[in-house]
This record gives sequence, C-alpha cells and structure tokens, in this order.
Amino acid sequence: MSWQLILSRPEENPGPAVITSLMFGGAAQNQAVPAQEYYVGIFPHSKLGDRAPYGQQTGPATADAVMFSQFQLDGQWIFAMDSGVTQDFTFNEGISLIYEAHGQQELDAMWAALSAVPEAEACGWLKDKFGVSWQIIPDNLGELMSKPGAYEKLMGMKKINIAEF
Repeated sequence: MSWQLILSRPEENPGPAVITSLMFGGAAQNQAVPAQEYYVGIFPHSKLGDRAPYGQQTGPATADAVMFSQFQLDGQWIFAMDSGVTQDFTFNEGISLIYEAHGQQELDAMWAALSAVPEAEACGWLKDKFGVSWQIIPDNLGELMSKPGAYEKLMGMKKINIAEF
C-alpha cells in the first residue's frame, strides 16, 4: 500500500483525514478524468471537485491528464491522478471500493453500470472498464450472512441476489 501525504488548511476546507487516492497508470493511463466523470454520473450524491491538469505532455501523461483531481461519490471524497512516469502496474484486486446498495434494484443498477469484466465477477466483486475493483453489496449483508448456509450461497454467486439468502 502506498500513502500520499497532503498539507491542507483545515480551517479553510475541513475534510476527512484519510482519503482514497487512485493512481491511473499502466493500462489505465490518462483515464482519471473519464473515470471520475463516469463514476459521478452513476453514483447518487456525487460531484466533481478541483482538477490540476499537467498542461503539457509529462512522461506518459497527456497535457489534459491530471496530476491531481478530486471528486465525491455518494458524499465520500476520492482523489485521482494520472501517472507522470511510465508504470508497469495498474489496478488489481488487492484494493477494492465497496458500495452498499439499498435493496436489490439499486444493487442490480450499480452492477449493470460498473461490471465490465465478466470473468472477474465473484461473490459481489466486479471490475469496471477502468480496471478498478468494486464490491457491490447489500446494505444488510451482515444480517444476510447470519442466516444458515449464507457463506456457501454467497460463494456460488457472482452478483449478489438478496432473495437467495
């Protein structure tokens, strides 16, 4: 895991102490802006924030790529940037973002909007078109998992089907 420390002025713009930051490199190079615009379009209560484009070609980053940007998904701040140096890695399943859906209809809609790699689907996990891994789970998953045989049922699912618990 990598950490990025950012000096801020909390008296001017208070925010959370820990924020997810996505580095778009490798196969996802120069996709930070399209990704956040896509995500903001499908998640409720979301918005774009500040962006700092490179302004000129910087390594593999195009002039329009961002060295820093921020956006909110369902009220949660996320930072994103395009790598300014060539990377031999991109996103993988070691890190995933979790979205708690309110009922099967919302779960189905989020799954349909995000899932882009069918072979990566398992137990509520999916991979989107930018290579980011997600867990789309019902907001009552703890309750569902307390039912007899729940683990075995979950292990047999790709997209979670609440009614099957």
